[in-house]
Amino acid sequence: MYSIIIGVIFVLTGLLNAYPAIGMFGPRRLRGLYGLDFSEPNLLTLMQHRAVMLGLIGLFLIAAAFRRELQPAGFMLGFASMLSFVVFARLQGDPNPFLARVAVADIAGSALLFVALALYWLRS
Repeated sequence: MYSIIIGVIFVLTGLLNAYPAIGMFGPRRLRGLYGLDFSEPNLLTLMQHRAVMLGLIGLFLIAAAFRRELQPAGFMLGFASMLSFVVFARLQGDPNPFLARVAVADIAGSALLFVALALYWLRS
């Protein structure tokens, strides 16, 4: 039973991390995600690369749902991805509503991943 719950949580947090990958399709998609203007080409390049990286993290977390040996790395990667964004958003002080929403989603995803980690330890 624990394995099924852990797997579902990995899929959910994987989807949460992969969703911003739509930003790789251009500035309009990124603006919808973050509420910012990405007309400056260098910033657009950085954010599109970020979108690809988040997509890869999401795919890895989804793979970890089905491959138990990937789960320890999945926990580390998931927590690093989500909690680092929360910390950086907090350090900036007053993020716009779009970024605040991302931070809340990452807190929720981290909480779910923490539940999966507890179940992982119980299962072991």
